[in-house]
Amino acid sequence: MRQTELATLFDYMYWANRRILATAARLTNPQFTLPSVIAGRDLRATLVHMLDTECSWRLRLQRRPEEEWNKALSLSDYRNVAALTDHWTRDEAEIRAWVASLDDETLARTPDDPRASFPLWYYLLHMVTHSNQHRAESAQLLTQLGRSPGDIDFLDYADWARGSG
Repeated sequence: MRQTELATLFDYMYWANRRILATAARLTNPQFTLPSVIAGRDLRATLVHMLDTECSWRLRLQRRPEEEWNKALSLSDYRNVAALTDHWTRDEAEIRAWVASLDDETLARTPDDPRASFPLWYYLLHMVTHSNQHRAESAQLLTQLGRSPGDIDFLDYADWARGSG
């Protein structure tokens, strides 16, 4: 996968995340933490899991110390959507800068990690698809609470990105 295509997928991911977060911001705190059987966790826990996975993979793939990337985010640090959005905005900037710094040759190489067995781009694509799974669960949770985030498919993003959506 080429860097430009990968950057587009991250653009899509963050566009869709912003739609979910903006919709979640209209919930009450009890709704944000309402137990659900859909994802096996409430909306807050689902979104924190998404952010945690993105942060962890970025740090691991950047060869940061294991104590940094293997530390789970605490739900108690995200009492409301604003706290979660704030952290996600910072992490998005870091991921975007990092992805922009990668060239096609680097993406095609296996990361320098004894546990890695695929090209770097596989792991980055995993970050996008993992978030997509949990974003769909989040959208379902929001819809059940009467707050649908609207369409969040890739082509909806593509229409929006070219100014026709």
